[in-house]
Amino acid sequence: MPLRQRLENLPVGQKLLAALLVLLTTVLLVANLTFISAAYWISQESMAPQALQTIGKLVTNPALAIEALDSPQSAKALLDELNSYSPLRAAAVYDTDGKLLAELQHGQQLKLPERYRNLEKWRQTEFRSTQLVNLPRSGSPPGHLLLVATSELPMAFYTGTLTASLGILVFSVLLWLVIARQIKRLITQPIYQLEQLSRQVTREENYALRAGPGNHDEIGSLAEAFNTMLSRIEAREQQLKRARDDSQAAYDQAQGLAEETRHTNRKLELEVQVRSKIEKKLTGFQNYLNSIIDSMPSALIALDEQLYVTQWNQEASALSGTPLDEALNQPIFLAFEPLKPFLPELKNTVERHTVAKIERVTWVKDEVAHHYALTFYPLMGGAGRGVVIRIDDISQRLSLEEMMVQSEKMLSVGGLAAGMAHEINNPLGAILHNVQNVRRRLSPDLPRNLEAASEAGIDLATVNRYLHTREIPQLLDGIQQAGARAAKIVTHMLSFSRRSNRQLAPCDLPALIDQAVDIAGNDFDLAIGFDFKGQNIIRQFDPNLGPVPGTANELEQVLLNLLKNAAQAIHQRPEGAEPGRITLRTRLNPPWAEIQVEDNGIGMPEQVRKRTFEPFFTTKEIGQGTGLGLSVSYFIITNNHKGQMEVQSTPGLGTCFTLRLPLVTSPLPAITATSET
Repeated sequence: MPLRQRLENLPVGQKLLAALLVLLTTVLLVANLTFISAAYWISQESMAPQALQTIGKLVTNPALAIEALDSPQSAKALLDELNSYSPLRAAAVYDTDGKLLAELQHGQQLKLPERYRNLEKWRQTEFRSTQLVNLPRSGSPPGHLLLVATSELPMAFYTGTLTASLGILVFSVLLWLVIARQIKRLITQPIYQLEQLSRQVTREENYALRAGPGNHDEIGSLAEAFNTMLSRIEAREQQLKRARDDSQAAYDQAQGLAEETRHTNRKLELEVQVRSKIEKKLTGFQNYLNSIIDSMPSALIALDEQLYVTQWNQEASALSGTPLDEALNQPIFLAFEPLKPFLPELKNTVERHTVAKIERVTWVKDEVAHHYALTFYPLMGGAGRGVVIRIDDISQRLSLEEMMVQSEKMLSVGGLAAGMAHEINNPLGAILHNVQNVRRRLSPDLPRNLEAASEAGIDLATVNRYLHTREIPQLLDGIQQAGARAAKIVTHMLSFSRRSNRQLAPCDLPALIDQAVDIAGNDFDLAIGFDFKGQNIIRQFDPNLGPVPGTANELEQVLLNLLKNAAQAIHQRPEGAEPGRITLRTRLNPPWAEIQVEDNGIGMPEQVRKRTFEPFFTTKEIGQGTGLGLSVSYFIITNNHKGQMEVQSTPGLGTCFTLRLPLVTSPLPAITATSET
């Protein structure tokens, strides 16, 4: 866009400020140039000649000039006397014959004439102030002294000029800012407000808006004219609206008169059509209400005063297995047989108009027990009295309640676990310490042992051979291993009783699972009756699942517990059952990474499954289990990793443990792990 067009498109206030800035800048430049030119002219035309005349009068003093023409040295001496005069640019002494005896130069060298006769011609071509002074000499023609004035102004003049220019510039800027502020207040802002008002009127089509009162100038007059125009437009709009309403009323009246003049048959036909439309609308509205009732997640059943079905939604059909056509106009105990025990409550609701609630009812659906809550509402109105039954599936709510109870149990047992762990640590430490001391005192490498054996008359090597023969070191190893296992249990109990603030690191779940399988087959001797390394171990790993934040040794401990329980559950199956199988799965299910350990063992009944994660609860025989494995695993997953752990089990078919680990290490919303599906 050209500069001229850009300047023309600027707002009015900016144009005024730009013009004022250009004006002030121009005045400042012209004033400085004029001042410098005048000073230069005054210096050339007045100050320099006066200075030269003063120097010339000094030189014509006989005492100074009497010997100047004697020799070049005398002339040089005269010029040296003039060297200190700052207005002097150059000087030259010519003898009586017109020859140049000596010259004096300040600054850049000037080419002075060598002969006096060439002096006039030189003065015409050199644009400088010059003064020619006669040097008298007795008995001979006079000599001459040429004085050339300097054309440069002193540095103080430039300094003063620059200081004055800066002062004028600062004053001009301040003056420009003051004037700009006044222009904005008096001109730009009123114009901008008027422009905004016009845009608002155009956008909202609200002609009741008015501009505020302004100054008594052209802008104020423009605002008043704009308000007048808005008032007229508003009045015109109201007139148009009244005219439109009047025309519409006249049109409606004409239509009414036309309708009244139609024939009776036409009226009857219209009445029939209207009645048909009303029936269609009522049918559509009824269908709409039925759709709303069918879309409800609760089973909704309406009964009349004799407890016959008048309304039946799809959820009621799904729950009872009775279609809508078969349920309508049937007694409720026939349409929905499980409600037969509640007939007294239904009759009481109809007669006394009270709400009855049954908090929990268990019905079997698809061989799975589901829990429901029943609510009976009295129905009153023009259609007669009756009752409405609402049946809500509360299985999930009960699962959440069990989950909360489980969490409370885990928290309450934490204190007990900590106390027991501290009490067990003392005798456990003594056992491990004494085992170590027994090993040290049987060692032939310690001189003290040899001395004690010698004093007792015993050969320590013979004693060690006897101990090895009787497998005493193996017994000590067993004591130490049992103590270490007990110490590990104590550590688990302590970790169970307090929160963990350990740092999580990315873990490769497939590699971690494979390592846990190897350790389970070697350390726990689970291969008895079951082969971990054979085809019965099925791995189903999700390739899209990457590293997951976690503590590798704790997750490995959880997997070892689950593998051990799976192997024992498979080993307890009756003879002739299908081959044992453990399925290990990983799956990406944002925001979780899931691990599943599924077996086809004996499974668990529901009452055992609910208590799976309780500390010290076990179904194993005394000495085979502590009841802490799954509770510690539950604590590791839910507390240390902020995840979830649940179990699904069917007696005779198997068990599936599901672990959910968050994909990010940042704190997640509080979620309590559940033991339900």
